[in-house]
Amino acid sequence: MAIKRSGCEGCADITCGSTKEVLSQDIAGSVVTAYDRIESRGVSACLFGSGGTCCRNCNMGPCQIIDGVDEMIGVCGATADTVASRNFARIVAAGSAAHTDHAREMVKGFIETAKGNGPHQIKDVDKLMSLAAVFGIETEGREINDVALELGEKALAEFGKQDDRPLSMLKRAPAKRQELWKKLGVEPRGVDREVVEMMHRTHMGVDQDYKNLTLQASRTALADGWGSSMLSTELTDIMFGTPVPRRAIVDLGVLKPDQVNVTVHGHEPLLAEALCIAAQDEEILALAKKAGAKGVNLAGVCCTGNEILMRRGIPVAAGFIQQEMALATGAIEAMVVDVQCIMQSVAQVARNFHTDIITTNYRAKMPDAVHIQFDEESPLESAKAILKHAIKNYRKRGEFFIPEKSKLDVVVGFSHETINYMLGGRFRASYRPLNDNIINGRIRGVGAIVGCDNFKLTDEGHEIIARELIKNDILVLATGCAATALGRAGLVNPEAVRFAGPGLAEVCEAVGMPPVLHMGSCVDNSRILIAATEMVKEGGLGDDISDLPAIGTAPLWMSEKAVAIGQYFVASGAQVVFQSLPVSGAKQFNKYLLEGMMGEYGAHWNVAEDPHEIARIMIKAIDEKREALGINKQRERVLFDMAMRRDMGKNPVGAGCHGPGA
Repeated sequence: MAIKRSGCEGCADITCGSTKEVLSQDIAGSVVTAYDRIESRGVSACLFGSGGTCCRNCNMGPCQIIDGVDEMIGVCGATADTVASRNFARIVAAGSAAHTDHAREMVKGFIETAKGNGPHQIKDVDKLMSLAAVFGIETEGREINDVALELGEKALAEFGKQDDRPLSMLKRAPAKRQELWKKLGVEPRGVDREVVEMMHRTHMGVDQDYKNLTLQASRTALADGWGSSMLSTELTDIMFGTPVPRRAIVDLGVLKPDQVNVTVHGHEPLLAEALCIAAQDEEILALAKKAGAKGVNLAGVCCTGNEILMRRGIPVAAGFIQQEMALATGAIEAMVVDVQCIMQSVAQVARNFHTDIITTNYRAKMPDAVHIQFDEESPLESAKAILKHAIKNYRKRGEFFIPEKSKLDVVVGFSHETINYMLGGRFRASYRPLNDNIINGRIRGVGAIVGCDNFKLTDEGHEIIARELIKNDILVLATGCAATALGRAGLVNPEAVRFAGPGLAEVCEAVGMPPVLHMGSCVDNSRILIAATEMVKEGGLGDDISDLPAIGTAPLWMSEKAVAIGQYFVASGAQVVFQSLPVSGAKQFNKYLLEGMMGEYGAHWNVAEDPHEIARIMIKAIDEKREALGINKQRERVLFDMAMRRDMGKNPVGAGCHGPGA
């Protein structure tokens, strides 16, 4: 069935120009996207579900609950606050479980590397030694791989730990925050244990106090942020190399007409790294040439894209909401997927073309896809098998369209270590310059824009917030699909400094960095926790994360993982702003999240619909922290004016990067 998109009127809600261009082509006429499905539904979201007051945790319901109406409580007597808090806690548990399962696979891959199995090796020895110290591992006079093996085994034990001692990685947090977690009883123990306990507590007839449920939600989220996610990021850096600044390109134009195009979609770097190595193998290159192609072109989608972008400069073709549109080019031989954020519709879109969807993880299969299991014990052989399958499709390629003008320039690779080096230099690497520039007012504060993109809204939301923040001298840290969106907006390169306020611009120009720093995938939000901790340790900005003039937002969140991230940031002392939360139907619980948590954690959730309002909340929160620290100066908020709005479509793509290491 052809989709009527004359002039692409059906793409009105799509911001990205290349996506509109692809969908306006005749070859995309039969492609049904999420935008089409939203439009065809013609119904609004369920108000009970949106407000968090629909309960199906037993077989007496489902129950739809109206706060304050006695006749509209659960059959068991559960109130709106109980139901909404249970649903919220289950979202946190599911999001934490996704990061945890991802991290466990990374730890197992790390152990295999330490044993000398597979194509990978220990690349960042300094970080290995630093993390070994956190786990109390003796390193003096030992072989690197021996240290790595012990680290991997101790890290793996953190997942299933059954005693009540807190996770080892909690020692990396500011001392005051550790004391607070102990006082509140939210120190995470075994990572898996917290998820299991959260699911148990939300079973019918167990925990029915919304504050007590939220304490366990915090403990579960902290097990993610300071446990599994941080382990995944750190061990990935040790094994594949800690990212350093590099130039790269993003968007659909990275596909190549004369090569075998293989997109890698999902979240687990082990698969993507093996494909990167295999794509350069002489046997694979020979097969590609035999098929008539000049080579194999790998491109990323979603967070796997961010991982290989950060470490290898492999281009990103698409974020989450573009995955169907990437296939609609007709130029992709195979989309290789593993876990998380993969829409079932991609297999249906691929049927319109010669493209195969190749699933690679036993956890995540789908109808109409080809399954080639990725074997972690022989990753290179698995990767070659996948690429050989893709190469066979090259001769089947029919009509295709690649928007050549959509290649957007970005500078990525800003790990905590990179920021440390760029600010202080090789011999005096330090956050002191950042702290000093916040204290003297050149930099107003730090804002994080993280998380997903979402079909309910457009990428313009990310861009509006980022431009508002940098115009007001706020340094922006970005991860996940939000970072990719800001790359497409032309804000993730040093040339974007022309959109920054004078103070931030002066600092960025001095060290050659963009005003928006790409810090990796959604699991890499743990880098922001480490950076915040280092700012506290450096001194002058208080003695806890809750004192910092810093705040985060996930304005277009889609995944349960984003809520887990938000909860671990709040529990760590950092305020967050989301576009919505499914708790509005429960007055007391909603008020607790938006206000009450401040009294316990020194931070709370915020909710705002409009991106300009989100930016206003972030700027206000930063100014309040500056006031509390005694470093605030009278200054007017710079508004995002009409001239800037008209300029939103003009992406500042320049040549050459004057930053260190870029």
